[in-house]
Amino acid sequence: MTLSEEVRRHCAEVARTAQHVRIDLDVAADVRPAPPPALDPESHYLEGEPEDVALYLLTLDSINFGSGWFPRLAKRVVEGRVLSGYFTVAWALADQFRAEGPWRARQLRAIDTSTVADVLHQAPDLELMGLYAQALRALGGFLGDRPALAAVGRARGSANRLARRLASEMPMFDDVGFYKRALITASDLALAGVAGFDDLDTLPIFADNLVPHVLRCDGVLRYDAHLAAHIDAGRRLPMGPAEREIRACAVHACELIAQRTGVPARALDGWLWNRGQEPGYKVRPRHRTTTVFY
Repeated sequence: MTLSEEVRRHCAEVARTAQHVRIDLDVAADVRPAPPPALDPESHYLEGEPEDVALYLLTLDSINFGSGWFPRLAKRVVEGRVLSGYFTVAWALADQFRAEGPWRARQLRAIDTSTVADVLHQAPDLELMGLYAQALRALGGFLGDRPALAAVGRARGSANRLARRLASEMPMFDDVGFYKRALITASDLALAGVAGFDDLDTLPIFADNLVPHVLRCDGVLRYDAHLAAHIDAGRRLPMGPAEREIRACAVHACELIAQRTGVPARALDGWLWNRGQEPGYKVRPRHRTTTVFY
């Protein structure tokens, strides 16, 4: 069984028995087509040599988490526009790669919290910076003495094999049942054109807190009154049954939509995630969980 198949099976079972979240496909026809998934070349480092771009994306996806802490993150402002937590981190890391070159594996293995905080323009006492440093040291250990593309090449052209290797060798990728960051790493490498995988369209959506939020705003996901009130009040949602149901029902709903539309779930993820950047979605509270998995 591939990692993607494991995710689908897990999420279908959670959705089947969910107590706090239900799926309403009657309104799912409003999944508007959008351009194919792409990485923004300004906020991401994509212009370098393939090896350096691959190392940038492995580095970025190693710290592509922390949405539960994002309200306390110092956001980047570009032309009067306040960026999201993700783009704040991605752009700051891109600036580092452009100005100083990539962090090589030996540097990653020795990186400390103050260095990470300085590069990302954040307070070093923010808990997230310490977790980022820990994640980057783990990436350095994963790479060992291998170039980034050699490490990716061990997956032999399979996004699922790469994701499984990431999840098995780095604990912060071991998001059992969802594997959001492990799977999106393979997708990002493919989008940047530095790696090819023959099973990309078998990937599910990448279960975070934004795509479920968009699905909820659009009426596809419906929360019970207690859960809805908790999230709408801006209160932190602990990891547990309700949090798992939100993510699992989002994955399963998108699988059902993909079957209806013939659009791969990975593409639906991009459409919905980009929709979530629109003001009408950003103004409403989404669930926030302090976790290293998204």
